[in-house]
Amino acid sequence: MANKKQKWFSFRTVLFILTAILVGYVVYQNWPDILETLKHIREANGFVLVLLIPEQLFMYYACGQIFFSYLRNKRDVQKFSKKEILKISTELNFVNHAIPAGGVGGLAYLTYRLHPYGVSAGQASFLYLFRYAVTTVVNYLQALVAIIVLLVLNLIPEEAMWVIPVSLLMNMGVFFFLWFVVYVASSSKRIEFFSRTVSRAMNALIKIVTFGHKKKLMEYQKISDYFQDIHKSVKIAKENKKYLKKPLLWGLVYSFCEITTYWIVAISLGRPELLPFIMVGEAIGSVFDGIVPYGLYELGMAGVMIALGVDFPTATIVTVMTRVITLLFTIASGSIPYYDAIRGKND
Repeated sequence: MANKKQKWFSFRTVLFILTAILVGYVVYQNWPDILETLKHIREANGFVLVLLIPEQLFMYYACGQIFFSYLRNKRDVQKFSKKEILKISTELNFVNHAIPAGGVGGLAYLTYRLHPYGVSAGQASFLYLFRYAVTTVVNYLQALVAIIVLLVLNLIPEEAMWVIPVSLLMNMGVFFFLWFVVYVASSSKRIEFFSRTVSRAMNALIKIVTFGHKKKLMEYQKISDYFQDIHKSVKIAKENKKYLKKPLLWGLVYSFCEITTYWIVAISLGRPELLPFIMVGEAIGSVFDGIVPYGLYELGMAGVMIALGVDFPTATIVTVMTRVITLLFTIASGSIPYYDAIRGKND
């Protein structure tokens, strides 16, 4: 028993060291932007920037409520306090920033973190996809409002009109992906077919890569059980649509907080009129969120703002400063709760 505990402690230690290395890598990759932010932060209003601290904490809490306001409806799941919601959300945000894996690391961590509360891997995956779907829909609607405002005020240059159909099409692509996931997850037969196809494809690939030394990577039954678990969650959500009301409202709050983060930085630089441009840029950036490594999200956002007519220095400074400040705040606020969690302090 002692050896088992020692082995588990060693695994957690290795995991923390690996995470620390990844955080160091993320900071190293963003070091030029950190120096650029330090250079321009003197131009910002410090009293306005301080508002980012409570705003970011509330945004983490809103993100957690998307998950946990839904889980409150499930009798087989342990209840969460407000403190636990904020803590787990802060850890999840830290993992998503520390591990540049396009949201995969966040899903794995959420599954691990919620398991002691009675939440299965399939349920955690459903919640993760549901959160992504909610924020995508809200961002899409916010972008529509912002585009209408910009068109009415005649603030979009003629050469930038292409941004409108591109932003709408990109979000429609995400809607199609989410519809496909729900379509597959809504039928046991489709899940069985999908599970069988995935297991065969992955095993064939691993056989080729290892030159036949390893013939099986995934077991069909485990994949099937996982997707059947998601199927149950989707079925329950479709049969009890009232369960989705509060998560949708919290998704609206969370998405507005994401925009507010950039807007606070813009206001601190004396550019509050950038709000509609930020809304459109954030909608396109959100398409990449959870799919691509951290950094391309802001790159796409800045590119859209520049295309819409915002001058290059302002668009760059706003996105870079926001990324650096939120990154450093994420590390400062999330590293200790994350360390406590992997040490088993929350078990």
